[in-house]
Amino acid sequence: MAKKDKKSAPERETYKASDYYNLKTKAVKDLVEANESNSPQVSEKEIRKYKSGVKFRIPDMVKIVFIKWWFAASICFFFLWGLGTYVSSMLDLIFITGIVLGMVTDILTNNALRFFEPEPGAWSKWLMFYKKRYATFPLNILYSFVLMFFVYSFYRIVNVLAIQIQGLDESTIVLAVEPILFGLLYMGFDMLALVMRNTFRNIVADARKPGR
Repeated sequence: MAKKDKKSAPERETYKASDYYNLKTKAVKDLVEANESNSPQVSEKEIRKYKSGVKFRIPDMVKIVFIKWWFAASICFFFLWGLGTYVSSMLDLIFITGIVLGMVTDILTNNALRFFEPEPGAWSKWLMFYKKRYATFPLNILYSFVLMFFVYSFYRIVNVLAIQIQGLDESTIVLAVEPILFGLLYMGFDMLALVMRNTFRNIVADARKPGR
């Protein structure tokens, strides 16, 4: 009985070594033949786990707010300030700035947000028109005019109230337009509009759920 066990032991060891060898050769073959068509999809979130370097991560909302603010503030600096000495009519200046803001939003701001989002569609709710289409170009320009109206109204209301409260001359400008505050206001009204849209979508989605 003991001889039978001794004889079968090498056979078992050979079998296991053969399996181990086959497994390794298959892994090497899969690695050599790997390409986009036969490789499993791995999310960007999973890839970031194995990246080296500092693990400090800027929150997504900070990135979104900063990108929106920076582009709006830049347009204010180059156009509201830059063209202010050449365009005498405030209405014309607001019209030009609104067009440029819409163009920059469609071409630069939204593309920057799509580039920095952790995975495709992750920040879609923070763009008024997420999918890039030909129609989004004029739509973003119209949307920028709406935001410009609220920004202009904010400056107008603050200045009128300050003049009435302090008894100043009607031509006095208490709160002047400058890039930092303009960018914050433009970004703030944009985020407010997006929150209202997202809330409305959630209400409609909940109402359409079965059993309601």
